Amino acid sequence: MAKLVRQQHLDADVGYHGFGFQESDDGDLPVPFPDDFADEVFLNAFPGRLDIYSAGHTHTASVTVEVWDGPPAAHDRAQWDEQAEADYESISGEVAVWSMSLGRADDVITLADSGGSWRVRVSCTGRAAAARLSEEEGTGHGVEKYLVQFWPHTA
Repeated sequence: MAKLVRQQHLDADVGYHGFGFQESDDGDLPVPFPDDFADEVFLNAFPGRLDIYSAGHTHTASVTVEVWDGPPAAHDRAQWDEQAEADYESISGEVAVWSMSLGRADDVITLADSGGSWRVRVSCTGRAAAARLSEEEGTGHGVEKYLVQFWPHTA
């Protein structure tokens, strides 16, 4: 059974419906965030980068990131508005959080001491409320909630 290695909570600044996770050492990425960001694609993977499309235009999403030593147990899909998986390749073992409007955040997620291949599952709830807040009030804080789970691809 897979074990949780570390867990981190952070706030992600969402702008223009998007935020992402990108290799911390991003100087050699072929497509840096937010180039080629795809609207309406919940989870979009590029080399060294994961884009997340939010239901709200501008707000602060609540994000929990988990790093596992193997595939975590799947959650009941009914409890999530959206859920998707992708492959992720890390050179440094560290991932930075990026905002469409503010650029790189101070938050860094440590996957491992060095690079490697990872699988990631992104789950989200609160999408309808985030969209409604964006249309009616402009912004919200912590309404849209994400669970981002990384585990070694070889596991």
